[in-house]
Amino acid sequence: MNSPNAPGALRHPSRDRPRLSLLSFNMQVGVGTKRYREYVTRGWRHVLPSQQVRDNLDRIGELLVGHDIIGLQEIDAGSRRSQYRNQIEHLAEQAGFEYWRVQVNRNLGRVAQHGLGLISRFTPFAVSEHKLPGRLPGRGALIARFGTPSDSLAVVVTHLALGAGSRARQLAAICDLVAKDEHVVVMGDTNCTAHALIADPALAASGLHVYDRPLPTFPSWRPRRGIDHILTSPSLAIRDARAIDTVLSDHLPLHMTVELPTALQQALESAHHGRQG
Repeated sequence: MNSPNAPGALRHPSRDRPRLSLLSFNMQVGVGTKRYREYVTRGWRHVLPSQQVRDNLDRIGELLVGHDIIGLQEIDAGSRRSQYRNQIEHLAEQAGFEYWRVQVNRNLGRVAQHGLGLISRFTPFAVSEHKLPGRLPGRGALIARFGTPSDSLAVVVTHLALGAGSRARQLAAICDLVAKDEHVVVMGDTNCTAHALIADPALAASGLHVYDRPLPTFPSWRPRRGIDHILTSPSLAIRDARAIDTVLSDHLPLHMTVELPTALQQALESAHHGRQG
């Protein structure tokens, strides 16, 4: 039987609706930068394999346990630097999750398979990969829909551009992709503050909620900027949100707990048990 903190046990707090535990993390392909000078001294780990990266990946796997849906950015899907191992598959197996998916946005062959990852205790009924507009190629959105077509949760994992103009176009594209979804989560490294997200016209028109309390995530060893975010539709009540104080990357992981509407919770559990059966 699953423990209350393990994947597979949806939380049912007393006097409350069931809750879903979300995690978003720019994992920096496991490099584990801990100070600015390591961008130079450890830069080679972005192209060559190392034992330190493998060890750090195991620590990231331990972090994932207890969450329900996880969005990861800056992952490697299997190249020389990861010893041709799909990091998302490895993390899912280590943490005990059955479902995972990757989207490669920058395919550099044997040098790097750079992209996004989704790990979940639920199996989605639909998954789509989208290239996002921008001045430079290589940004994308991975969208998974969970539950049933009539009552679904759309989860978007993304990593937005550094430039404000490209970022605005990417946010508009994402909002358009989920415009017909009632229950939505968008998670990722947005490379901008909550204030900038709140001011974005497409995001404001979408109705998606930006958690506006300060949650600094970058740099991880002395967090000053909140540039990692989990956006939610109004139907998902936020009950907890915090940056997790653990230096496994140059970003801190971001956790959020949301309450589920009853019909959505039932659809998620029904689909989950149906696939298990």
